[in-house]
Amino acid sequence: MTEARKLDCESAVADCRFIIQSEDEEEAIALAKRHMKDVHGQEYTDEELREEHLQVV
Repeated sequence: MTEARKLDCESAVADCRFIIQSEDEEEAIALAKRHMKDVHGQEYTDEELREEHLQVV
C-alpha cells in the first residue's frame, strides 16, 4: 500500500478547514504551498512543509 501525504490546514491555521491528501509528495507540497500563500499570505519552503505540516497517512 502506497503512503499518502496529508496537510490538514486546521492544524496550522485554527479557522481553516482545507485538507490536501495525495500519494504524490511533490503534488501535495505544491498544493499546500499554493494554498498557504494564496489563502493565508504565508510562504513555506518544501522542507518546512515536510517537517512541520505534512503527515504520512
